Amino acid sequence: MNPQIDDWSGKRVWLLGASTGIGAALAIELLARGARVALSARNASRLAEVVAGVAAMDAPAAAERSLVLPCDAVKETSLRAAWDELLAAWGGVDVALYVAGDYQPMRAWQIDLAAAQRMVDVNFVAALTFAACVVPQLLQQGQGQIGFVASVAGYRGLPKSLIYGPTKAALINFAEALYLDLQPKGVGVRLINPGFVATPLTAKNDFAMPALLTPEQAAKATIAGFAGSAFEIHYPKRFTRVLKLLAHLPYRLYFPLIRRLAGR
Repeated sequence: MNPQIDDWSGKRVWLLGASTGIGAALAIELLARGARVALSARNASRLAEVVAGVAAMDAPAAAERSLVLPCDAVKETSLRAAWDELLAAWGGVDVALYVAGDYQPMRAWQIDLAAAQRMVDVNFVAALTFAACVVPQLLQQGQGQIGFVASVAGYRGLPKSLIYGPTKAALINFAEALYLDLQPKGVGVRLINPGFVATPLTAKNDFAMPALLTPEQAAKATIAGFAGSAFEIHYPKRFTRVLKLLAHLPYRLYFPLIRRLAGR
């Protein structure tokens, strides 16, 4: 379904959301594997720390293969400026990954419109801007891949995921539609749906998170997914397969089961 990547040496990769969590772990892992990585996020000093961390791991010429491009994903002019700088430096990318995300637990009686709008902007609207930047160049070169880190929370409605879940569901649907358009033209599309990963965002949860992964484990699972051709990369399988099964239940079974599992 997609071109497989077994060797990352020399691959030009743009990671938007590379300052913490899965994005930072991906940057470190890809630089260690010989890729050329452009790191973007709002926090420029944190991006520099990520690159410095790879250099300390004795990855050959990691600093020379990295490009730090700070930007605010929700501001179109900022994101496009980073993209223009990347084009000027490298002429394009082989893989572009949107890893940025925002999360605030929320229930129906706690709707915070400002927090909700922020999640919509970061989790979905900025991903559209990202695609609008990258897709024309991928089509022009007739190859390459674009990917989006969504979440299994986008499979179906979940407690405390009142806004986060719908934004990830929209991103999943968007990636599916992109695949239908781009795959016949030689451009790959990847959808990455992690389960629980220990990041500053999931640290906001006040409940037990089954099958919790480290960002490093998530990064390795993502890269392993690129070695295959599947559209969706999801992990850990022992957790995501259960959620996929639950997503196919009729509502009359799904709702009471989820309430019981969530202890509510």
